[in-house]
Amino acid sequence: MSEPILLNDRYRLEEQQGSGGMAMVYRAHDLMLERTVAIKLLRADFSSDPDFRERFRQEAKAAANLSHPNIVTVHDFGLDEGRLFIVMEYVPGTDLKTILKQRGRFSLDETMALMVQACAGIGYAHRAGLVHCDIKPQNMLVTPDKRLKVADFGIARALASISPDEQTDVVWGSPQYFSPEQAAGGAPSPASDVYSLGIVMYEMLTGQLPFTASTAEELARLHREVPPPSPRRLNPAIPAQLEQILLKVLSKEPVARYRTADQLGRVLVSFTYQSNGVVAAPPAQFPSTYESEPPSTAPPRPGPVPWVVIAAEQPLQPPRPMSVQNLPPPLPVRVVQPAAPNNRPSARPVSLPEDNPLDIDWVTWILGLLALIAVGSLIPFWLWVYYTLNPPF
Repeated sequence: MSEPILLNDRYRLEEQQGSGGMAMVYRAHDLMLERTVAIKLLRADFSSDPDFRERFRQEAKAAANLSHPNIVTVHDFGLDEGRLFIVMEYVPGTDLKTILKQRGRFSLDETMALMVQACAGIGYAHRAGLVHCDIKPQNMLVTPDKRLKVADFGIARALASISPDEQTDVVWGSPQYFSPEQAAGGAPSPASDVYSLGIVMYEMLTGQLPFTASTAEELARLHREVPPPSPRRLNPAIPAQLEQILLKVLSKEPVARYRTADQLGRVLVSFTYQSNGVVAAPPAQFPSTYESEPPSTAPPRPGPVPWVVIAAEQPLQPPRPMSVQNLPPPLPVRVVQPAAPNNRPSARPVSLPEDNPLDIDWVTWILGLLALIAVGSLIPFWLWVYYTLNPPF
């Protein structure tokens, strides 16, 4: 291993877990806290750029403030012998892309269970004012108990500060999942992350990407101009309602999509309940799982937040496909037994007066008679008026 074995006299690199265009990932041991961590060691040419160092420090600091069961926690950030590195939570398991290559595609229930978790973590970051910018299966780690965690928050945004040539090389490292506005060079937004989530969901359900091309330029054009193929043609088991949701997520214009991952998560949960025939549990019940707000790194937005993040409050529990059998048991009903009779004399019954059919409501009769007399007294007056206006001769 050519990299330093010990970083900052604290982190001992043990085994390389993966590599990419901008960094290598190692399993390491934190000598101070005696725990296993994951360390991403960035390329030397990135580390030597002072603008990138500062931007990376800011993004790593913002990502470290995120605490969510579906986000890989950032522990530390440092520089050792001219190499930037970031220390993260070690997640046992593998990335979603590797699983996709092994299995081809996922079932509907498995896709919904994992995508809801992805929307949970990314939606939490959106509420904190962070945009991931590089959502792809390689950045989604799946544990053996089916817990999904999103990694690499902030790294893609930090790459915006490097030189244009390097930026092009890095940005097109995973162009299959970029939104049309990112492919056109525009600024990403939460809706851009939603689009990338749609590409991941499309691949999970169909086993293939909606757009493929031999060059990055052609792939960018497809994202900007060509509608995605119908996912039901590739997998007839996809319900028509889910296809409509997926095609809305993959809209070319950001305003036509769901605004944040929270909104997409709520839609997916609602679809899952409806597809299982559960009509008594609307998605409005799920905001209780999102009571903890993330530490905001952006100015607060006015008005209530109408989105729901589907976070799991029990991080060690694996997600289960939503069905009637998985609904929580009904609340226990306490049966109160009547008190035993005692020797005390019972209360004297109160007799109510019975209705007498011969009883006459004299008030009503008198009022009615007076009204009749009043009306009858007007008859001579109206006859006099009539004959005065229309004499008989």
